[in-house]
Amino acid sequence: VQLVESGGGLVQPGGSLNLSCAASGIRVDNAFMGWYRQFPDKSRAPIGHISRDGSTSYQDSVQGRFTISRNIAMNLLYLRMTDLKPEDTAVYYCFAGGNWGQGTQVTVSS
Repeated sequence: VQLVESGGGLVQPGGSLNLSCAASGIRVDNAFMGWYRQFPDKSRAPIGHISRDGSTSYQDSVQGRFTISRNIAMNLLYLRMTDLKPEDTAVYYCFAGGNWGQGTQVTVSS
């Protein structure tokens, strides 16, 4: 199983960013998948997940701002982030079946 995140970068507060996670060796519609983030102080926190049936769940801190979705045909997992705040600055990781990607840096700063 390999997971490769992309789409991170520098964005201003209030801005939006779309992250992708390309999966190989596992089907995005046949796995419990989601996103975590690691903050600059090295603490980690879950963001949310998408179940096999497509239902999603989010942490309160991102509810209404972040959206997890998937593209079954392309075997991609997405994280749509809106209204970004400086406290969203972190390395973002996707996970699936106990496997993790290498992470992509998101920096929210003016």
